[in-house]
Amino acid sequence: MLSFPIFKTKIKGLTRKFNLTDLKDQRDYFELKAGKEIKEIRNYLNKGNTFIAYLLGKKNSGKGTYSKMFSQIVDSRKIEHFSIGDMIRRLDLELRDPKKKRELGSFLEKNYRGSLPLKKIMSALEKRSTKTLLPTELILILVKREIAQKEKKSIFIDGFPRDMDQINFSLFFRDLIGYRDDPDIFILIDVPDSVIDERIKYRRVCPKCQTSRNLKLLPTSLVEADKSGKVFHLICDNPYCQKVRMQAKEGDSKGIGPIKERLKTDAILMEKALSLHGIPKILLRNSLSSTSAKNFVDDYEITPEYIFERGASGKVKITEKPWVILDEKKAPLVSLLAQPVVVSLIKQMASTLGL
Repeated sequence: MLSFPIFKTKIKGLTRKFNLTDLKDQRDYFELKAGKEIKEIRNYLNKGNTFIAYLLGKKNSGKGTYSKMFSQIVDSRKIEHFSIGDMIRRLDLELRDPKKKRELGSFLEKNYRGSLPLKKIMSALEKRSTKTLLPTELILILVKREIAQKEKKSIFIDGFPRDMDQINFSLFFRDLIGYRDDPDIFILIDVPDSVIDERIKYRRVCPKCQTSRNLKLLPTSLVEADKSGKVFHLICDNPYCQKVRMQAKEGDSKGIGPIKERLKTDAILMEKALSLHGIPKILLRNSLSSTSAKNFVDDYEITPEYIFERGASGKVKITEKPWVILDEKKAPLVSLLAQPVVVSLIKQMASTLGL
C-alpha cells in the first residue's frame, strides 16, 4: 500500500445517520458533508471551465464508480467518464463492419503518426488480446478522434496511462487532444489487494442488464437460497429483468490470482505518478485502520459484510456485521463505501482547482 493521508469525513456533533443506499439520503449526505465545494465546482463548470483528470489505481479499485458518482452529484451534463477500455471495445465492433472499418482506416491514414507502419497498426487492432497493449501513438489519436466528436466537457480518463511510457505522454496529453488551457490532474486511488480480492471473488452480474453487485459486500434487495440452505443467490432487483439470478463471471472465484502481475504494474505506475512534479495530484484511500476509523468516519460510511440465513419459511434473513480485512502486514483494516471517498474527491478537486 502507498502511504496516503487520511481524509476525515466525520463532522463533530453530527448525530444523523444516513442510509447511503437511499438516493434521497445520499443527496442529503453530500449536501451536508461537501455542499460548499459542490456549489463551487458547479459554478466553475457553469462559467465554461473544464478539467482533465487521469484516474490511476489498481484494477477494480473503483475508478469508474468514484468518477461517475462525482459526475452525478456535481453535474452529469458537464462531466464525462471516458474509458480507454470501452473505446477499444467499440473499435472491435467497428472492425467487424466493413464500412466502418474503411472509415477507420481512412481516418488513421490521414492522422496517424508513429514508428509502426499503418498496415501493422491495423493488424495489431484486429489481432489484439486483452494482454497486449496497443501503441501509445495509436491510443492518443483514437482518443483525440473520440473527444473531437463530443461536446467539450470535463473528463475523467480511465485507462491512461497504462505503462511507464504513457506516464510521460500523459504530461502533455491535454495539449495533444486540444484542451490546451484546462487544468490536468492525477487522481491516485489506493486500495488494498485484499479488498480487490473480495470484490472479485464475490462479484455477481445480471445477465440481462449487466448490473454488478457483490454477494458479500453489496447484495440486492432480493436473495434466494438453494435447497440445502447453504448456497445463496442474488436476484436482480431491476423490474425489467424479471427477477433473474445474478451470476459469477468465469474466473472470478480465483480472485486476484490471475491479475497479480497487472496489480504490481499498476502499483509501480502510481508510485511513478506520485513522484512527478508540475501536475497536481488528488490522493484517495479506500481503507483505514480498524482501531482508528471511528475518529475519521461515521459507522455508516464503512463497508459492512452481509450474512445470509434461510429461515424455516424459506425466506432469507440478511444481517450485517463489520467487515475487517488485513493489509500486507496483517494489520486489521476497514474498507470505506464509495460515498466518503467521493466526498474526499470533491473537496480535494475544489482545492486543486483553486476554488
